Parts: sequence; structure tokens; C-alpha cells
Amino acid sequence: MKYNMKYIVVAGLFCFTATACSDFLDRPVEDGYNVDNYYQTDEQCVAGVNYLYNSPWYDFQRGFFNVGEGFSGNMYLSKSGYDDFSINGTNSVLINMSYSLWAVIGHANTVYNNIKNSPASAATKNQCMGECLTWKAMAYFYLVRAFGEVPIVHDNETELTNGTYNTAVKVKRADIYEYIIMTLEKAMELLPKSSTAAGRIDYYCAEGLLSKVYLTKAGVTGSLSTDDLAQAAKYAKDVIDNSGRKLMENYEDIFRLANNTCEESLIAWRWTANGTIWTAQNSLQCDLGLTGFDEFGDTWGDWTPPSVDLQEAFGVKLLEQAPDAWINTPDKRLKATMFLPGYTYSYFWADKGGFDYLRFIYDTDYNASAGGQLNSGTGSNCVKHLYGNAQDHMDGIGHSAAYMYNSLATHLLRLSDVYLIYAEAKLGTAKTTTDASAIDAFYQVRHRARSNYSRPSSITWDDVWKERRLELALEGDRWYDYVRVSYYDPDFCVNELVNQKRNGYNGLNDLYKGYYETGKWAVTSSMSYDTAATAVNPESMMKVDPDTGKRYFFMPFPTEDVVFNPNLGSNVDGVHVDVRATYSY
Repeated sequence: MKYNMKYIVVAGLFCFTATACSDFLDRPVEDGYNVDNYYQTDEQCVAGVNYLYNSPWYDFQRGFFNVGEGFSGNMYLSKSGYDDFSINGTNSVLINMSYSLWAVIGHANTVYNNIKNSPASAATKNQCMGECLTWKAMAYFYLVRAFGEVPIVHDNETELTNGTYNTAVKVKRADIYEYIIMTLEKAMELLPKSSTAAGRIDYYCAEGLLSKVYLTKAGVTGSLSTDDLAQAAKYAKDVIDNSGRKLMENYEDIFRLANNTCEESLIAWRWTANGTIWTAQNSLQCDLGLTGFDEFGDTWGDWTPPSVDLQEAFGVKLLEQAPDAWINTPDKRLKATMFLPGYTYSYFWADKGGFDYLRFIYDTDYNASAGGQLNSGTGSNCVKHLYGNAQDHMDGIGHSAAYMYNSLATHLLRLSDVYLIYAEAKLGTAKTTTDASAIDAFYQVRHRARSNYSRPSSITWDDVWKERRLELALEGDRWYDYVRVSYYDPDFCVNELVNQKRNGYNGLNDLYKGYYETGKWAVTSSMSYDTAATAVNPESMMKVDPDTGKRYFFMPFPTEDVVFNPNLGSNVDGVHVDVRATYSY
């Protein structure tokens, strides 16, 4: 990782080269600010936790959308390895993702222990330790869903003292989930019921994450556990009923700078573009924004668009409909998720009168970078994770962006997710339900997106499955839905993935340019979806659980880690650990 903060390199469990060691089990340098003269006051404890909301996560940003949206078929990432499931342990995105997540755990452990011994007030210490544990749980939640069986690093110093870092063994997924649950339970003991400041993690934020962990864990034994589903529903319902949080009225407002800490955002990366600490900032606009979208020369996202399959999930069929079909769609989430012909935005390029997608591509007077050529293979581009231009950033949050620097929050857990968790958990093992509370939770999410939507008399599992895709599209989450369902129904997941439309279109530039210049949507025989067979092999990212006999999705550990510790190899199974008896906080 490329931190500009002060650290010393601490030998880590999976970090055996000079490059890797700077990424894992790092801790604050013990010179100017150390455990003897820092973490002494309430203010220092709070400040000491702040960076866990951003810096250690920085190198996960590309993995966030490559894994979460590329594998799942929500994004068109041609020839990336995430489009056809061909990545291996040398993939740079996978490597950076792994080291970033282990860095979060290492830093969370270190800060937790430093604050635990602080003379600050008990209330502040508890709050800050609860935040550390929630972030640790979140990192492990990503690790177990992405890599499957992983080691447990409960305490950095213990691992270093024992010298066991190059013989670490993987732990079974069910035990990892139990460890995450144990960690979140402790966090909830410590955290206040209401946040002490906007955007900080409180009791209900951790509880919302716990509900999601239980929903995921429910299938890890190869069939759905009604006990785990009941726990998921219980914790989700408590957040819904008692947190005091509400869904934002307007969906697209969630993703605007001015609403970085809106009450719908339970857990988020809270980036800051202060220009002094590299890795404290959001850089997602660089990889997802159209070339020339801001003034800093740092956007190259023309070729990382939403997929045709995601478009069709929203009901968009570019070669079978006219633009009025998506311009007037009742689902407000579509425009907030992807650019399409005919879409304009008042909140982007506000100083230029708003942003016009096709004008941006074809009008050099409007956009000096306009090349007159559609580069997106699918005819759309990402809207989420974009802040706009420099003036939009200034208007939204009161300070400037810079090269690869912006302050737009990245939401990892939203209240609407918790509503859908509740609906799915209440379905249990059934395919349909008439349970009023489950329907209400589903209805709240769907009704916000489609104001003309009437409350149904029943909902199905398929309803919730699709709603999760549309509600959370391009938010780095979809692949992990496939992972959890693969625990108990791998064939469903494989069949859906191989039947997605993962290719692009031919001839869209002529269609779009003609529509921009004449206002006519003239589809010709030269314009078509690329039907050439693509070798999509999700089975290559699966292994068999020796206990359940079920296939499930996983990614291999970075190759350099496995070279130094063969216990981390993909062919090595995890061991059982009674985490409740082995670890304590």
C-alpha cells in the first residue's frame, strides 16, 4: 500500500517480501506519536480511529468493483479476468485487495489495544474500541466471502511473539463467521446506541452488519439454517424499528457529496481529499468516470461500463427500444446508476448548466476532451461513485478535489440493504411469503424506487434476489450474494452466471451519434449485440467443501503468500477452531 502516514513495518502472517510486508500488520510508528504519549485523551482516541475509515482500505478500491461487480456480471470488464473467471494468485487487483484487507485487521487490532490501555474516559474508549472491532469484522467478512477459508489474526503482538506467522493455517468458513459474529457482539456491547458524530459507527450500524453476516452464514453448512435466518431477521428488524434511521426520500441523493453521512448510510468508507495523506482519499472516479469528466486528467473509465445484463435487469434493451423507454422508466434507480442516451443531470457540471451524456461525447465546445467516439462497449457508463467536476466537489462539500483525490463516501452497508435482508430472512426456506412485515420491508425499498408501485400481497425469493441487484447495483456487493447462495445452491449460481449477457454491442457509436445530431433513434442491421460465445467458466472459481460436499465460490490467495506458506494453498482445507473458547476480547 502507498501510505504517507508514519508506520513501522511489522512482520505479518502473509507478508514475506519487502513489498508485501508494508501492507500487512502495519502499526503506527512509535516515535513522535506513540502509545506512551498518544491515546491519552478522548480527542486523541477518536482521532486515532479516524484513519480506519479510509487509509487501510485504499488498495481495495479496484477489487471492490472488479470482484463485486465484474465477477457478478454487473460490469463489462473485457479481458480483465473478472469477465470470464480466469484470474489467479498473480492478479494485481486480487493481491492489492488481499493485502488491504489484512492491513485493516492489523491496524484495527493495534488501535484497539492502544485505546484499551488509554486513560481516556470509559465512554470514549468503548466507542472507539467498538469502531475498531466493527471495521475488523467488516474486513473479515470480505475475506471469508472472497477467499473462503482464511487464518484468524486475533492479536498482532501474539502472532509476532509466538513466531507463527509463516505456519498460519486456514480456518473453516463456519468458524470464521462465528468469529465475525463474536467480534460484532463485542462491538455492540461497547458502541453507543446513537452516533457521537455524523458518519461514525454506532450500535445499530454494527447490528445491521451482524444481520448480514447471519444471512450469509445461514447457508455455509450446505443447507439453509433456520436458526441463522431467524437471527438475521431479529437483528435487521431491530435496526429497522429502533435505530431511528429512515430511507432517504430520493434515491440518487444518497450518492451525493452533501449526503456523505446521511442516516441511510450505516457503514461507509469516509474518504477525505485533504491533499496531505495519500490513501485517505477516494479514487473511484478515476477508474469509473469518463475521460475528461473532471479537470484533473485523472479519469479513464470509458471502458469499465455497466454490463448489458445489468441494463436488461433494469428493463433496458438498447436495440429494441427508443430512448423514451429508459428516460421515462418508473425505476428511478436506473438513471442514478448508469448514463444512457438522453440522460441529463443537474448535479454534475452544475457550473456548466448540467451534464448531458451524449453532448459530453460529441460536442467539443461543451467538453474539450470530447473525442466524438463512444468508447463504452455496452453503450452506458457508471454514474455511482462519481462526484462530477471541481466545482461540483466544492459545492457539495466545501473544499476542492485534486488529482485522484475526492471526498465522496463509499457506502458499504445501507439501510435499504437491511430492509432486504429482513425480507429474505423472513422468507426462510420458502420461495414465497405473505408475512406482512417481510412485505412491508420489501415494499419500502421498491416503493422508493417506483412511486407508482402498489404494495403486493406476497413476495418471492426471486423478487428479493432481483431487488437486491437493482437497489445495490455497482456498489461492490453483488458477487457476495452469489457467494452466499453458492454455499447451498451452487448450480443456481453457475447457471445464472453463464447465461448472462457479458458481451458488448456492435455499431452503437453510429446509433448514438445519429441520435445526438438528428434526434432520431435509427437502428440498422449493422448494430447488434455481440453473440460470439464467451468462455465464461465460474466453475474455475469454485472448490468443494469437504464437510458439505457442496461447491462454493472462492478466490486463491496471492501466489507469493502461498510460496512462503503452503498452508494457504487452494488445495489445503481449513481446520476447525472453537473460536468462542480460543479467543476473547
